[in-house]
Amino acid sequence: MAKKNRFITADTIITSHVNADFDAIAAMLAAQKLYPDSVIIFPGSQEKNLRDFFISATSYLFNMAEPSSIDFSATRRLVVVDTRQKNRLPHVARLLEKTDLVIHIYDHHPPMKGDVKGEIEVIEMTGSTTAILCRIMQEKNIRPSPEEATIMAMGIYEDTGLFTYTSTTTQDFEQAGFLLSAGASLETVVQMVVKEIKSEQVAWLNELLNEMNMHKINGMDIHVSVISSPSYITDLATIVQKVVRMENLDIFFAVVLMGNKIHIIARNRLPEVDVGKILGHFNGGGHPYAASAKVDQQTLAQVEFRLIELLQKEIKTIQIAKNLMSSPAITISPRNSCKEAGSKMTQYNINTLLVVDPEQNIYQGYISRQIVEKALFHQLSHLPVEDYMNVETGSVGSDADVSQIETILIEGKNRILPVIDNGQIRGVITRSDLLNYLVQHNKALNRNETELGIRRNVKKRQIENILYQRLDTRTRELLENIGRIGHELSYNTYVVGGFVRDLLLSRPVEDVDIVVEGDGIAFARVYAQNEGCRVNTFKKFGTAVIIYPDNFKIDVASARLEYYQTPAALPIVEKSSIKRDLARRDFTINTLAISLNPDNFGTMIDYFGANRDLKDKTIRTIHNLSFVEDPTRIFRAIKFSNRFGFNIGKVTSNLIKNAVKIDCFKNLSGLRVLNELKQIFEEDNPIPAIKSLESYGLEKVIHPNLDIIPKTYQLLESVNKILSWHDLLYTNEPYPRWSVYFMALLNRCSYTVSKEICARLNVPLKERDLFLARRYTAEKKLSMIETSDGYTKQEIYWVLIHFKTEYILYMMALTGNEKIRKDISNFYTRHRKIQPVIKGKDLLELGLKPGPVFTRILNQVVNAKLDNRLKTRKEELDFAVQYARTHKLID
Repeated sequence: MAKKNRFITADTIITSHVNADFDAIAAMLAAQKLYPDSVIIFPGSQEKNLRDFFISATSYLFNMAEPSSIDFSATRRLVVVDTRQKNRLPHVARLLEKTDLVIHIYDHHPPMKGDVKGEIEVIEMTGSTTAILCRIMQEKNIRPSPEEATIMAMGIYEDTGLFTYTSTTTQDFEQAGFLLSAGASLETVVQMVVKEIKSEQVAWLNELLNEMNMHKINGMDIHVSVISSPSYITDLATIVQKVVRMENLDIFFAVVLMGNKIHIIARNRLPEVDVGKILGHFNGGGHPYAASAKVDQQTLAQVEFRLIELLQKEIKTIQIAKNLMSSPAITISPRNSCKEAGSKMTQYNINTLLVVDPEQNIYQGYISRQIVEKALFHQLSHLPVEDYMNVETGSVGSDADVSQIETILIEGKNRILPVIDNGQIRGVITRSDLLNYLVQHNKALNRNETELGIRRNVKKRQIENILYQRLDTRTRELLENIGRIGHELSYNTYVVGGFVRDLLLSRPVEDVDIVVEGDGIAFARVYAQNEGCRVNTFKKFGTAVIIYPDNFKIDVASARLEYYQTPAALPIVEKSSIKRDLARRDFTINTLAISLNPDNFGTMIDYFGANRDLKDKTIRTIHNLSFVEDPTRIFRAIKFSNRFGFNIGKVTSNLIKNAVKIDCFKNLSGLRVLNELKQIFEEDNPIPAIKSLESYGLEKVIHPNLDIIPKTYQLLESVNKILSWHDLLYTNEPYPRWSVYFMALLNRCSYTVSKEICARLNVPLKERDLFLARRYTAEKKLSMIETSDGYTKQEIYWVLIHFKTEYILYMMALTGNEKIRKDISNFYTRHRKIQPVIKGKDLLELGLKPGPVFTRILNQVVNAKLDNRLKTRKEELDFAVQYARTHKLID
């Protein structure tokens, strides 16, 4: 570094993002150790404790300069840490314009649009950037001083939330250990990084909570706290925000007397309320969602009274239910048939009936024309309405406001809403009633078109950043290419279903399912030609599979609707729109789509409340005859519930019970049931799913005599432990994991029942032997071991050597003898791959004649190797010669 005309020249500059945190500062210091003659540009920080610490205690450790004092023309290299975003580097904007600048980047953030590109990029998904640089320091044998190590430790501790954030990795722990070994002071780290709310702030927070009162004003819950303090309360707005978050409040007013002035701070989440306007009456200001005011020469009581008065005046009831409802309500008994419900709807020209018990006059739910027509189509017209009515409903009183009605009809996905006063049904409000009102009052309600679109039952959300953060580069570019080619062909393209669901759940995304509004096969052919891929097409279903050279696959389908001619039949397919394509799917959580065309790339579409159900962790069907049309969806509901830890919704659970009760499975192919069971048994722990299957009586769908008793679950738990043990061996040897659970399920069945189960499920002949003859052989061999007085390694070896992995694991789970289980595990991990090195030709060369004697000698070689008596090929040959001579097989 040199001075030139009052400017500093620097070959290498190190910097980080504006509003630097501890990780950014620590990473710059670590980078300085890797680039010794560099100059650091400190970008500044908004955190007062960090600024004070940096300026007063550590600035001497940094070779630092202001951007205005540096001659950037002499700078050849820029090192950027803890960011790649150009808009977060305004202090080196002029430097980034240099065309010959060499950029080195060290970062732990996921890629985003607008990232700066570097000649060297070290990007690792650690909990902190400092950990990355410390690892490099270790590799280069660079050791920090205790002061430097302390600052670097602050970076790791802060960005990992003291190692509590889910982004924390083993590397963060390892590098923290490295820094502690270099003399980092934990006391200083804790003092600077652990951010505790001050005691006086805790006191005021508690005061606000204790003095909080809720006022029900025109249908809205308004929370108000009134307190006083003899002196000024520091960071009152921050304390108010903490109260709002802790209590999840929609509208909150804090009225606080400090000294001789009253301060009002308001926070709001509802579009119908404008707190800025309300506090404008106190000569305050702000915007609809946050505002404040100061009041002189009034008492707290006067201000509180005035505030409540203003709230009652400004917060209007938007509409009451009695002005929207239709009366009288048309009802039907839950015991009436679906056919009678259809006739009544036709008679009154309505689409939904309230289901009311006529004897007790109790509202129980509703049934729609769509469900009734499907029931008639599937020849279920004789079944009672109560089997298929929707029971997840709500009701309101005649004085309910629009927000209450919207919550139940729109967010709750209900078709109809009864208005009930004192147990008497006064009328009904339909979605059409509400939507017509919202459209007519759009201007008065100050709703824009996007908001109205949401209330017309489609929710859209831009999640492009999530795509950039959670997908690898290949998948992102693949989706962009799909959208580009769709745009060129004038087709709308979407990635749908499980891909979107798993993306939002932060789970690994595997299958890429694309829906095309247009000719999916034509799209697939053009895409495959552009990308150098193969394509397989299926004209009957309008689908195609694009196959890359490395066997990566993309499933493509034309947007389609499906209908079923009979229960449990395969669907008939017709082309349709994206909405109808999503409506044919099994559960709401699988109905999300993301637009891929360039003009809408990253826009998520939600027609059926899927995002809500993901947040609520609930499995729900799209319509009430879903399981009648395709009973395999019942198994998928249980599989998803188990995999994600979700609950099955109340209505969906009742529909499963109804489907089992009317035996929807009688026309279902056994092979389809087997495929669903395989997927359930392939899960990490399928036991909760098996318990759910039993709770619905689905084991009887497999066979009437299949009983799952406590001992069955004990064996299944044992299987789960053994498979978990096997997974930790990392053998990478494939085996049908599902089959071990299935063998355990059949363990208590007779041979005849097991055979009938295999026939019912259309188990392929090759697999059928797995569950019949071979399973029984394995059980008999295990019983032989368990009842023997003792056994050697050799005896265990020759009993087990001809069994495949799945049988070995099954026997380990089945035995109740811990010693036998350990001996079988020793065979599997240490002995099963022991084989003679010498072969039959070696025995020929010894002068032996071919025949059973060859097997006899080679088996004895194995026995000797099991006792560790033979280690080399020569030793095996010598052993074979000695054995042959001892038994007079050769001279």
